[in-house]
This record gives sequence, structure tokens and C-alpha cells, in this order.
Amino acid sequence: MAKKKENATVISQERIAEDIYSMWIRTEAASEAKPGQFISMYTKDAGKLLPRPISVCEIDRENGRLRVVYRVTGKGTGTEEFSRMKEGDVIPVIGPLGNGFPYEKAEGRKVFLIGGGIGVPPILELAKAMNCEKKQIIIGYRDKETFLKQEFEKNGEVYISTEDGSAGTRGNVLDAVRENDLEADIIYACGPTPMLRAIKNYAGEKGIECYISLEERMACGIGACLACVCRSKEIDGHSHVHNKRICKDGPVFLSTEVEI
Repeated sequence: MAKKKENATVISQERIAEDIYSMWIRTEAASEAKPGQFISMYTKDAGKLLPRPISVCEIDRENGRLRVVYRVTGKGTGTEEFSRMKEGDVIPVIGPLGNGFPYEKAEGRKVFLIGGGIGVPPILELAKAMNCEKKQIIIGYRDKETFLKQEFEKNGEVYISTEDGSAGTRGNVLDAVRENDLEADIIYACGPTPMLRAIKNYAGEKGIECYISLEERMACGIGACLACVCRSKEIDGHSHVHNKRICKDGPVFLSTEVEI
């Protein structure tokens, strides 16, 4: 069923790190949202016709609220406009969209939940929803501004990596895995493509089932325009080529399904 645009209401907004903002909105999308899905948020700028896809960070179904945590990408951008919004402001949204993480597969297993950069926020709701034997959360940051760290610590064992070594392990998320001798039966990850490529290779070498959420600028958000495709092993039934539509078929994929 096609999603309809609705006017969501901003409940609160705060800056939680450099260029990183956290916004709670009241929206009908909260009733259906799942970890790993996203919403498309529209600006009031008539020159920006396309919405901005933002991953769901937390879901509060009881009170009809969603939390999104996003990075402002520059002056004059849609995200910069969002960052100026205050309690009571109205923002048009569509969602929830896309396919989320199959977290039910983790039950009774040792799990890696891995996030990097602005791929960190969607891992939080996943960590809250997941019931597993051992929940190991490995988060990669640029520096010591470890946004959402306290929330993660309430939902599993947390390991941090930073590019500059100012917190946790110096290096990337896999450096933290190796430094702490961590092991898992299944992996869920979201972050920049180089990180996901390394995790896909790591999972392949270790024979670990792995699900990755691809970050890509999306246009329509419903799979019609083919602007956000990645190469797949199988032929796509919509485009009849080796493509997967990230917004419609993803953003979460089994790592062996796609080439990155």
C-alpha cells in the first residue's frame, strides 16, 4: 500500500554533537515503523522538490512518536532547514519506508550490532528491539563526540572506535572487534560504504550471516525512479538487470545479495 504524505509535529529538537541533531516528531508512521526503516522528510523550500530520507533512530509506538538523528550537510540544505525547527513546528513526512533489519533471526545467538558515522542512529532501535544470547554493540566515530553512547549502554555491551583514538580503540569498528577478541554468529551493520564493504568481507571470511543497511541518496523513496540502485547477484524483477533498489528492496540487504 502506498504511503501518504502527512504533517508531522516537532516535539523536541537538540544538537547532540557537531552538526548532529536529534528530533522527536509526532507521526502516524510510528505505529508501523520497524528498526532499519526510514522516513522521507520534506522541506518548505519550493526549489527542493525531493524529500530527504532519514533513518529511524527510536520508535515510541505508545505515544505515536519517532526519533530521527541526522547530520546537517551544509548551509542551504534540507537538513540545515530541519535543524532550525522548534517544538510545535510542522514538517511533511512520508513513511515508514523500506525494509528493515530481520532482527528476529538473532534470537538465541551472539550478535554484532555495528554502526559507523551517521549510520549509528538506526542501530539504537535495533538494539532495543533485539532478543539475543549476547548483544555486542560496536560503534565507530570520528572523534570523542560519541553521540548516543549512553543510550546504547542501556541495551548491550558497547565497544567504541574512533579515527583519532580519542575514545576507545584507535581505528575502525573491525579494529575494535579484533582488539577485544569479539565473536558473533550474526552481524547487523549500518554506515558508510567502505565500512560495510570491510564488514561484508569479514563476514564472508568468517562464514557469518550478515545484514547491511546501505546509505544512499534517494529520490522517490518508493522504488519508481531507479535513482538509488546497487549491483545485485540476482536479476531484479522490476528493472530486469542486476540491480537492487535501495529504497524499495532495501535499505537492508543480506550482504551476499549485493555488491558494494
